Amino acid sequence: MPGPLQGIRIVELAGIGPAPYACMLLADAGADVLRLERPGTAPSDKPHWDLLNRSRPSVGINLKHAEAAGIVLDLVEVADALIEGMRPGTTERLGLGPEPCHARNPRLVYGRMTGWGQAGPLANTVGHDIDYIAISGALGAIGRAGERPVPPINLVGDFGGGGMLLAFGVTAALLEARGSGVGQVVDAAMTDGSASLLTMAHSFLAAGVSTEERGTNLLDTGAHFYEVYETSDARFVAVGAIEPRFYAALLEGLDIAAKDVPAQMDRSSWPQMKALLSSKFATRTRDEWEAHFDGTEACVAPVLSPLEAIDHPHNRARSTFVEVAGINQPAPAPRFSRTQSSISAPPEEPGRSTDSALLRWGFDTARIASLRASGALG
Repeated sequence: MPGPLQGIRIVELAGIGPAPYACMLLADAGADVLRLERPGTAPSDKPHWDLLNRSRPSVGINLKHAEAAGIVLDLVEVADALIEGMRPGTTERLGLGPEPCHARNPRLVYGRMTGWGQAGPLANTVGHDIDYIAISGALGAIGRAGERPVPPINLVGDFGGGGMLLAFGVTAALLEARGSGVGQVVDAAMTDGSASLLTMAHSFLAAGVSTEERGTNLLDTGAHFYEVYETSDARFVAVGAIEPRFYAALLEGLDIAAKDVPAQMDRSSWPQMKALLSSKFATRTRDEWEAHFDGTEACVAPVLSPLEAIDHPHNRARSTFVEVAGINQPAPAPRFSRTQSSISAPPEEPGRSTDSALLRWGFDTARIASLRASGALG
């Protein structure tokens, strides 16, 4: 069976990071996404390195050309959604803002991805993931006690709070448009999205369970039973034994008698218990600890590098990673029991499918040749 979004047509004005990730998610799920991007000098038959661009064809177009807006609006007329990740006002200057697009297609869902959002004092300020999660509070919550905040690469802003929230917003708006017959603009901001990811953290703060001092709380490495420990081979294991029975299994696996140590939730003892667990885990290698705790409820797992993760037996069994065109990469997620997502094609060089994709979307060969001659198409 095809993916669950089969039949949905989406025009993507190419960008970097979160918007391409949202389009990748939608394309893997079966949507027909047409990626419009600046053409390369000589499109290659070889797969492009940027895996975020997989599962969809690339059309080379010069969006600053006088005829470009007409091309995009013709595509919008037969599309269900348009997704763009440019700075606020950019598509308006190109003649491709929500107003002209909705004039051509009132049902269109117009997805917008920015760091700060379409409005607000910082809307037109430059920035990156680290800046967006800084003002949302997410960055300030990540790190160890007494140390600087630790940027979680660009997972929280670009991808968790950005691309995923954009894909969710566009999908929700598409469902609504089916009933109302009217499209709308989805304003996805990485500040908003990363703040949303902190909902449980705010619950804990409101309940007095957590404090604002990072590295001292239940889930931020404050607790000895939710921590990363170094092993004898300079690798690491992750421990997440929160529930009492899981904690009991952890102590048993480390040969620690519960009666000889303070109660699990005695916060004053957490530093002392960390030292004890550190000394225990330092006696064996990472893989030895993995084997030791295998089949127990201790919630102990090896900390793997991205490349190591590809070969872990669990990931192998579930095909969490797949090889496409010689490149190992994460498989589509989530999984559907009947309409399974799939990687329909490796990422293309810019402009690789200009002719074939436009033909499939209703352009004829004469018009394509004319547009190429004018310089609008690559």
